[in-house]
Amino acid sequence: MPFNKLIAPLQETLSTIKFETALPFQKQIIPKIKAGANLFAIAANGSGKTTSLILSVIQKLKGSAFEDAPRALIFVKDKTAALTLKQEFERYTKNTTLRVYALYEEYHIDKQREEIYLGTDIVIATPKRLNKIFYLNGIHLAKLQLFIVEDAEFLFKTNTMGEVSRIPESIDKCQYIVFCSIFDKRFERWKNTFMHNAQVLTFSH
Repeated sequence: MPFNKLIAPLQETLSTIKFETALPFQKQIIPKIKAGANLFAIAANGSGKTTSLILSVIQKLKGSAFEDAPRALIFVKDKTAALTLKQEFERYTKNTTLRVYALYEEYHIDKQREEIYLGTDIVIATPKRLNKIFYLNGIHLAKLQLFIVEDAEFLFKTNTMGEVSRIPESIDKCQYIVFCSIFDKRFERWKNTFMHNAQVLTFSH
């Protein structure tokens, strides 16, 4: 690990795009995610956080679609972030059967419910829209294996930390990963609630 022990479809994709050497942050974080730890992964922009997220999710889900309910949920700040991350995921899922869906406010909620119902493995969502569709019984989260927040600083700027915090109340067993540039002391209550025994991995160049 990190790259030589990834599933074959991922290794094939990485070879095709000429990405064959892991960054230092990726060498640290990917094995920890693979091991199932709850994590606060803290590193500066450009360290490889997003790629670490994508590779780890695909690896965890074994590159294969399964039933209809999502197994990975990733929170992002807005529509642009959701679509950008979805596009980036699609670069790495080409050799897999995984289905990726972006969920955001600027799209008809009834259409979103219909599309999610058809089946998805990875949902990338804004907190407000995920909460709304969840409380309308439009998404089933009982099968979740991964609960991730990307660039988590946005939670405080958009006052959506409470909405993200409510979702774990409905999840049985799951791995939680928070990617951010700085550890905010307001995350401490997550460590004391659903992010049990969370490790704080701080990477500096």
